[in-house]
Amino acid sequence: MDVSGHIGAILSQKSGDIFSTSPDATVYEAVAMMDEKNVGALLVMEGAKLVGMISERDYTRKVMLRGKKSRDAKVSEIMSTNLTVTHPHEGVEKCLRLMTDKRIRHLPVLEGDKVVGVISIGDLVKLVISCQSAAIAHLESYIHGGYSG
Repeated sequence: MDVSGHIGAILSQKSGDIFSTSPDATVYEAVAMMDEKNVGALLVMEGAKLVGMISERDYTRKVMLRGKKSRDAKVSEIMSTNLTVTHPHEGVEKCLRLMTDKRIRHLPVLEGDKVVGVISIGDLVKLVISCQSAAIAHLESYIHGGYSG
């Protein structure tokens, strides 16, 4: 199946909000923000610089399962720092493959060193479904004689 397009096109369909926290914030504050914003991860920023990411997975594996207290633990203690990132001109199919291979659910999008957005696996799945629906509609039209050339 052809999943053409680039990440910038997906970002242009999103609100443009970039949710982030500080490495000095408590894990509790970060999880509360994820709940409030209905997202599964936050970028961890020092000023305009991306220094990590904290996700629900980080919380469950590095706080809850290890018996730490989310109100005491700092984001910097549990955040992921070895981040995989992409850029707006990257192909959707390549990002899908990358996220699947690395088993990651969120991909920061950077232009140079500037964060311009975050793509989730859900964003990419929505695009795939949209492409499939368009292909089905085209085929149905063809089958019913609507094909004009």
